[in-house]
Amino acid sequence: MGLSKPVSSWSVEEVLVWVQEQYPSHMSRLHKAIIKHAVSGRALLRLKNHHLELLGVEDEEQQQEILQDVLLLRVQEEIGELSVIYSECFPP
Repeated sequence: MGLSKPVSSWSVEEVLVWVQEQYPSHMSRLHKAIIKHAVSGRALLRLKNHHLELLGVEDEEQQQEILQDVLLLRVQEEIGELSVIYSECFPP
């Protein structure tokens, strides 16, 4: 899934698509939890270990993998925001 839309504005459905692409083997467990807790893109970007435990991800390695992927999303989002600010400050 491309990041044409900022992650912070992803719907629960778009989060589900991302999780399906990233973690197909964990999808059955995560799918219900994401819907139950209404994990939007904004919530996804704020995930911490204890949130992952609530979502049923108890394995520390899996938690670290997910948190690293979320950190990458956060960095990509910030780069996108910086690009917008830069283009507004320094139009071509």
